[in-house]
Amino acid sequence: MKDSRLLPPLVGAAGVIAALALWEWTATAGPLATSPLPPATAAIGEALRLLGTGAMWTALGDTLTMALGGLLLAIAVGVTIGVAVGTSPLAMHATRVPLEFLKPIPPIVILPVVVLVLGPTWGMGIFLVFFGCFIAIAVQSSAGVFDTDPVARATGRSYGMSRAEILGRIVLPSALPYIGTAVRVAAPTSLVVAVVAGLLGGGPGLGQSLLLSQIAGNQPQLFAYVLILGILGLLVQGLSQWGERRLLHWHPQYRKQVL
Repeated sequence: MKDSRLLPPLVGAAGVIAALALWEWTATAGPLATSPLPPATAAIGEALRLLGTGAMWTALGDTLTMALGGLLLAIAVGVTIGVAVGTSPLAMHATRVPLEFLKPIPPIVILPVVVLVLGPTWGMGIFLVFFGCFIAIAVQSSAGVFDTDPVARATGRSYGMSRAEILGRIVLPSALPYIGTAVRVAAPTSLVVAVVAGLLGGGPGLGQSLLLSQIAGNQPQLFAYVLILGILGLLVQGLSQWGERRLLHWHPQYRKQVL
């Protein structure tokens, strides 16, 4: 049993080492030896150096502030709208066209307008993250409400439960798996949009650091920031999955995983 649990991490570590070795060979003796691509050792060394600088941690804090702020705002607004759409036919008809209109629009499309209005600030990044995440959360929340077992609702009414009690004790618990999945998917998206806000919108954070490294032609530093962002993305994804499991530990799907 212990060996089977250790196998996936060992295979994953072997995959990472193989990828780094391939990168090192490609940049030193392979087909990209004469290109600006730096060796993996140079990028890793520069990443370790950056971890000892205050500027990198400041940029990291700015990126996480924009990502987390926009994500929390998207959760609050998206869940509220999704529950309203799922429980009220009037709200569904009132919001259906705007939501369907906004759904295919990526945040980068409205970036120039948002920068023009809000400037290259935290507020700009938070708004872009919110815009990039709240539609999916609202749609998933409404789907979860729609999927609530009608028999459970009827049973609640037969026991004299009010609409508020049915919403809090039956509808929302039924919709939580949908909401948890939406938040888990939106968490890495929030990080990507926060980086884009700095890279293309001039906002603070790691995206701006990437842009400055590119302008300066410092390729090892550029790829060092890419490595840092990749590790940060893995951490965000892992934390979102852990939070989903903790929130939905009572759900049959997660009980099976534990067993």
